[in-house]
Amino acid sequence: MVAVNDVPGCLGCDLRAGRRELPGGVIRETDHWVVQHVLGPLNLGTLIVAPRLHVVSAADLSVDAAEELGQVLRDASRMLEALCEPEQVYVCQWSHGESARKHLHFVVQPVTADVVRAFDGRRSEQLQAAMMLTDYEAPREEVEAFCERARRWFRADAGQGGR
Repeated sequence: MVAVNDVPGCLGCDLRAGRRELPGGVIRETDHWVVQHVLGPLNLGTLIVAPRLHVVSAADLSVDAAEELGQVLRDASRMLEALCEPEQVYVCQWSHGESARKHLHFVVQPVTADVVRAFDGRRSEQLQAAMMLTDYEAPREEVEAFCERARRWFRADAGQGGR
């Protein structure tokens, strides 16, 4: 499959093109990747790392995008470790919709002791599955404040040579 710039109706593409509102805005953007806060029922601080182009499989990434991915995921995880002090940071690929592949994205989720407690001690995929069944959405003002803190962390990190 060939990557394209924009597929109207795709959530990832619609967010990138401004056809759908993104609370908190883009946190970080590289040549091939966009980092933003998740929409939906995952906890505050959960990020989406998505390709700038509409790609539905890691197999379809360009060599340059694939090479850049590791650094972007590492940087996003380091930022969450610093800002959220989680028990663990999960990194998962999700790109499967109800009946077809959808815009490739990686979920980078800070899992704190409070989150685990709120879901009866569940962790890993059991925690994420339980969270996805809720109607929770982090309050917009908290998402916006978190995203600003995250942007500041990335600016400070770049100023220190990537720490």
